[in-house]
Amino acid sequence: MEKNKTIIGLCGSLRKGSYNEMLLKVAGSLLPDDVHFEIVRYDDIPVYNEDHDTPTVTERPASVTKFRELLATADAFIIASPEYNYSIPGGLKNAIDWASRGKDSPLMHKPVAVLGATQGLWGTVRMQTAFLPVFTFLNMNPVLQPEVLVAQAQNKFDESGNLNDEMTISIIKKKIDKLVSASRV
Repeated sequence: MEKNKTIIGLCGSLRKGSYNEMLLKVAGSLLPDDVHFEIVRYDDIPVYNEDHDTPTVTERPASVTKFRELLATADAFIIASPEYNYSIPGGLKNAIDWASRGKDSPLMHKPVAVLGATQGLWGTVRMQTAFLPVFTFLNMNPVLQPEVLVAQAQNKFDESGNLNDEMTISIIKKKIDKLVSASRV
């Protein structure tokens, strides 16, 4: 079957064995067959510096250009992230800052779904809420319901990274279905 939509996944945790990367892979596996899914890494992107991102600069750093080009292929985004200090992890926020700049921002006006997993009891509600002003500024279309807040993730994934909680899988599926519908508009 020909893939006619592309959804890009971004993970807020860059560590090996990340529950959020596992969560992102589960979300990608729940997409319809005609949707291409790709997880894009950003761990080689430098800290944002406007001196390297102005109209007088002939090009952005190569890693940023590549990142933005990959994001530009997306019809929608899935972000799976932990919560750091009640907010968005710095590395992810930095990557989004690089991608958000300019009239050619590959994020503008696109649907996005945020999920989060944590070993704690609170899920990632504060991180997800912290994204709302970012989405508003970029005029993105966030899929807000249902919320996917995976608490005590260490009890919900097996050693191979498979999610073994059927209720959580069902909630993710509902959110992903809404994201796909929003991307087809």
